[in-house]
Amino acid sequence: MRSKKTHLVCQHLEKISRSALVNSQEILRKFLKGRHGIYALYKKNHLHYVGLAKNLRGRLHGHLRDRHANNWDRFSVYLTIESDHIRELEALAIRIASPKENRQIGKLKKSQNLKKLFRKMYQQKQRAEMAELFGDENVDTIDSGALSDIAEGRKPVLSGYFTKGQRIKWSYKGKVYRAYIKKSGAIRFRNKIFTSPSSAAKFITKHAADGWFCWKFERAPGDWVPLHELRK
Repeated sequence: MRSKKTHLVCQHLEKISRSALVNSQEILRKFLKGRHGIYALYKKNHLHYVGLAKNLRGRLHGHLRDRHANNWDRFSVYLTIESDHIRELEALAIRIASPKENRQIGKLKKSQNLKKLFRKMYQQKQRAEMAELFGDENVDTIDSGALSDIAEGRKPVLSGYFTKGQRIKWSYKGKVYRAYIKKSGAIRFRNKIFTSPSSAAKFITKHAADGWFCWKFERAPGDWVPLHELRK
């Protein structure tokens, strides 16, 4: 059975003259009284202010007398079914449109700001390009799979397993490969950074591999065991 889709905005009314609040208030009362949602005030079709209200009719009437009273001549309203997200919707509208009279920028409390991460990844990209240009083999680069994980805010899967750096190794087709797990859980192998043991293993085999069983760490001096022992 197909699930029924829900919508945030159920009705809207755009660019209506403020005179309607007086001359057509009986009609607007039916639409707006006790209804919650986002509204916008305009002056000669230029956005003046964005706000939210649990009673849109009451809020708009209030703006006929407050500090905005002489600065708008039209309004729009967007009625929402649920009120859980209207504050976030208001913040989004303010951040995008930057209305002149909104004194505070909209706050997206649970949204990750990617600028710092973007800057870090861009700097790593530049270092990798410099390393390739000048033949410097001691510069870390990030594997493409790790880029996706980092961009989506995922932590390295080994995060929290080790309190300090840890050497790991893997014997594959008669050759021993050695890597290093940083305190963060990221794996450094041949100057590349991986967020999971499987992605580091795939870099070697060129096909999917379960890195938890491939790579071994030194549990005690001389006692090398597969990483999957950590999950027991």
